[in-house]
Amino acid sequence: MLKTRILSALVLAPLILADIYAGGLWLDALMLVAAVLMGWEWARMCSGGRLLPAGVLVILVLTGIPVGFALDFSQHLFIELVIGSVLVLLVGLVIQRPQALWLAGGTFYIGLGVLSFLWLRSIPDQGRIVIFWVLAVVWAVDIGAYFAGRGIGGPKLVPSISPNKTWAGLIGGAICAALVSGIAAVWLQQPVVWMALAGAVLAVVAQAGDFLESWCKRRFGVKDSSNLIPGHGGILDRVDGLLAVLPLVFVYIWALEASV
Repeated sequence: MLKTRILSALVLAPLILADIYAGGLWLDALMLVAAVLMGWEWARMCSGGRLLPAGVLVILVLTGIPVGFALDFSQHLFIELVIGSVLVLLVGLVIQRPQALWLAGGTFYIGLGVLSFLWLRSIPDQGRIVIFWVLAVVWAVDIGAYFAGRGIGGPKLVPSISPNKTWAGLIGGAICAALVSGIAAVWLQQPVVWMALAGAVLAVVAQAGDFLESWCKRRFGVKDSSNLIPGHGGILDRVDGLLAVLPLVFVYIWALEASV
């Protein structure tokens, strides 16, 4: 399993990083594919593996975010996401009443992560570096938590939701994230101590995002969001921490710029 996970990461990570670095149409295409697949995974997860009309609407709403960004309508996309999520809720109440709130909530949550990613990447001069920093921190959390959890073990965090997650894993992930973030301070031209602290905080947020997705999967009785990525599961399984972190980073940077 570990070998498969590493091979998948070695194939996908360079392609994703290259698209983010290049920006433009390459990034638009990447985010379009990601939005479609995440919407598909969430819709099927909420519907017992089926894709029903409300699920199709989930995909359409999420697809509209990267398309709208590519067409330079970014200033209206948050409103589009809110309206789209409400439409998903209304359609779900008619067609899939028990899952309507889940479908709508997931649409908004995933869409907010996609929108935050695109907004951050569009920051003049610094957008690319900020996204690389966020990715490095989240990946450091995953790697640190995996090896610390396996190597040290110990008390479980929330065994009823994710039986493999331990306090040692959380601490190991936070330490790795703090180290990576402290190193990134040089490129972001920020105080090292402050960046290390930010990395540790984001590590906790990323772990919370991981738990949130695990809770959703247990609610719907699935092991993975899909089997698209060998050794990793689905797209949502790989970006659960990232979806939680991105809006927080965006709000912080927006508030920082607004206060200047």
